[in-house]
Amino acid sequence: MSFVLRFPPRLQSFTASMPSLTVAASKAAASADKALRIHRADEYPHQVWYFLASVIGLVAVFRFLSFVWSKVFKRKRLSQQSKGNRTSLQKLPTVMFALYRVVAFRLTLDFGSFSLNLTEVVLTMMYIAALFTWTLINTTNVSGKKFDINYWSNRAGVLIASQIPLITALGTKNNLISFITGVPYEKLNYLHRMAARVVFVLIWTHAGSEIHSGQVRLVRYTVASSNPPPLDWPIRSRAYEFFFYTHLILVMLILVGTYLHTKEFNYETYIWPSFVIWGLDRVLRAVRLILFNRSCSAADATAELLTPKCVRLTLKRPRHFRWSAGQIAYLTLPDVSTLPFESHPFTIASCYSQVRVDDAESKFPSKNDSGLEPHWDDLVFLINVREGLTKRLADITARKDTVKAYLDGPYGQSHDLSSPDTIVLIAGGTGVSHTLPLLSDTIRRIQEGKSVCQRVTFIWCIRDSGKENFFFSPDPTDLVWDPSANIQWISDILSRNLSLAPGSLKIDIRIFVTGTSDASNHAQLQELAEGDTSSTESQSTPVQTTISEKAEDVASESEFGIARLPSITIAQGRPSLVEQLKEEAEASKGGSMWVSGMVYWINHLALYSRSES
Repeated sequence: MSFVLRFPPRLQSFTASMPSLTVAASKAAASADKALRIHRADEYPHQVWYFLASVIGLVAVFRFLSFVWSKVFKRKRLSQQSKGNRTSLQKLPTVMFALYRVVAFRLTLDFGSFSLNLTEVVLTMMYIAALFTWTLINTTNVSGKKFDINYWSNRAGVLIASQIPLITALGTKNNLISFITGVPYEKLNYLHRMAARVVFVLIWTHAGSEIHSGQVRLVRYTVASSNPPPLDWPIRSRAYEFFFYTHLILVMLILVGTYLHTKEFNYETYIWPSFVIWGLDRVLRAVRLILFNRSCSAADATAELLTPKCVRLTLKRPRHFRWSAGQIAYLTLPDVSTLPFESHPFTIASCYSQVRVDDAESKFPSKNDSGLEPHWDDLVFLINVREGLTKRLADITARKDTVKAYLDGPYGQSHDLSSPDTIVLIAGGTGVSHTLPLLSDTIRRIQEGKSVCQRVTFIWCIRDSGKENFFFSPDPTDLVWDPSANIQWISDILSRNLSLAPGSLKIDIRIFVTGTSDASNHAQLQELAEGDTSSTESQSTPVQTTISEKAEDVASESEFGIARLPSITIAQGRPSLVEQLKEEAEASKGGSMWVSGMVYWINHLALYSRSES
């Protein structure tokens, strides 16, 4: 006996439609997921930019308040200088600001040859946290699945595109971020590299999801990986010209490829501003080149091969060109460059100023009756001869004394050294290009009544060993050792600095010849000192010579240049920087210390700063 179960006609039609209802529900869920993914992918890059804009705004406000405070503080210092010493309470803001600078910029984390200060570490961690937080947050789909790959994969791609204009802007010489915050482009260049590295990781996070889904565009990610940010430093430090041009070509390929890819999803508006930013930077640089080099004579630079390792270029200052001590300029040298528009940065070793000096008030009288030092109107560059362009420049300078040089700038940070009582300037080799104009600027400010500085210690370390110990004699086939050859780099500028120094300013110039040398070289150093020898605190086999303070005319030329100038100490061996910095700190009421040159000196200064903080 069998039974047949029959449903009513209405119920039969309902059960027959159940599969279609399930499909419809799935489609509705997928549609809701897609709509939610698209909404968040559109919105979250905007939120990241709101966060970045707030950080930039805070930096801009802080820099503005710091600028105002420095002006007010300087005015108070100048007025209090004539009234006597300040109270401890009046010194508190200065101490707090100095403490902030020590913590933010002098505390470093070292990774082999790499070093990051605390500010760079904090900004890096903030940027990483921001990008990956907005990439991975709210990635649960409507079905409850957490970290749905469709959510964070697409969002990572949009966040990558949104950061391309920022990376481009941080890598240009003329950018809005630098204008708003006052942070010079060379400081922002670290953020350019850091942001590129973080985005590089995010690119492969996005690519990994596509590999998982079988949709990877192999060619696109191969091109993106052909310019890996983690490898830029080894290549840039060993072959900068190769790095620059390959970097430029590959970045252009990446931008074009990214534009075409984002155009498929209507996100190309994040990419095309990068072309505008880069093009605007090039246009501004071209306008400055034309403005500063309109005259044919302005492009003629005097080239001097001071030693086989140093070339001095001197240019007449173009009209409208102004610079501050410590800034750099880009030079285009068509007679030397491989490509016509190739330009390289060099520190300006001179200081823009025309100071009139009353010889009666000058510590070292000058023969210049007018008191107007025309040297201050020149741009002087001390160029370290290495490989590539600088080697070709040295070869050309050995044959002729003028080259074509087109100027662009100035760039970089200018230092206000008007507040400290004591200034210590330390440099190694051609790093003196940075500290020498700071010395000139300090003297200028004192002459104008804009500085309270009472003491300047100028320390310069040069290495005279091997081939660097020789200079060209009048006989081009002969080479003669001269321990003062490298010292001639700065003889003219230093002579004028000393001639302009007021009697109220105490200047202590210490020059250390750090390379090994034989007994005859020691004897020549002794001769440089005119026989007046004293001891030194240097802890390295010193042969120190103190220049006689009875020089009658610092502007006069001599066989050894600045070797006959007063207030100069010349020593053989490496200085004990820690001991010398401690000595200066104990003698000063509040000092500002600046370092330029080799990493060796920077590490010594950082060590001292940590021990004192």
